[in-house]
Amino acid sequence: MHRCRLRRGRSFHGPVISQNTFYGVQQLLIKSGVETKGAHAVVVGRSNIVGRPMAALLLQDGPGGNATVTVCHSRTRDIKSVTRSADILIVAMGKPEFVTGDMIRPGAVVIDVGTTRVDDPSNKRGYRIAGDVKFSEAKDVAGLITPVPGGVGPMTITMLLYNTVQAAEQWAAN
Repeated sequence: MHRCRLRRGRSFHGPVISQNTFYGVQQLLIKSGVETKGAHAVVVGRSNIVGRPMAALLLQDGPGGNATVTVCHSRTRDIKSVTRSADILIVAMGKPEFVTGDMIRPGAVVIDVGTTRVDDPSNKRGYRIAGDVKFSEAKDVAGLITPVPGGVGPMTITMLLYNTVQAAEQWAAN
């Protein structure tokens, strides 16, 4: 299925399966009781893989949607003031620990989608996995925050399994 057809709803051939990562983020928000309706969501990252589809999903009418969305990137002027205005901050930039604690509004919901291998000689493997948010600073400021690893990754896998079951059910119905 072409990435442009990945969305919630119906196609000419039945229900359409959503892409795992951004659908997982949306489900994290819903299941955590985060009200997106009318909230200001800032998506840091403009990729076709996560950033843009995530913004589109947050704009849709329905559960986990109806947010006012701002998309920014590494070249956004005064990105700190943009991120500090967010009720919901979703970071999918691919730059480890780019968002620091002073870039987050106190009480904001922070979803860190990034995963990057960073050299760490103190770790027995010689590296560690870091997100796009500096967790050590952000955890004291954010109302809710996803860790890396252990946050969005498991939700992506969960949505993959969910979509596999949906696809099997669609196939069996035909």
